[in-house]
Amino acid sequence: MKQLIETIVKPLVDFPEDVQVNVNEDDQRITFHLTVNKTDMGKVIGKQGRVAKAIRTVVYAAGSSQQKKIFLEIGE
Repeated sequence: MKQLIETIVKPLVDFPEDVQVNVNEDDQRITFHLTVNKTDMGKVIGKQGRVAKAIRTVVYAAGSSQQKKIFLEIGE
């Protein structure tokens, strides 16, 4: 899943080397923390959050086979 997020986000940003995905796993959920360069936040979020929503949709669909709930948080 981490590889999927990086594959989607790296072509969108100007600084792909700054893209990091950290994983926190609890009993009921898996949280992916996506960190990008400060100047790339707008590109990852998109107009009215459309790009971020599309990324989340793909990640949630890919993780639907798992028993745990999946979350994606985007930050700088």
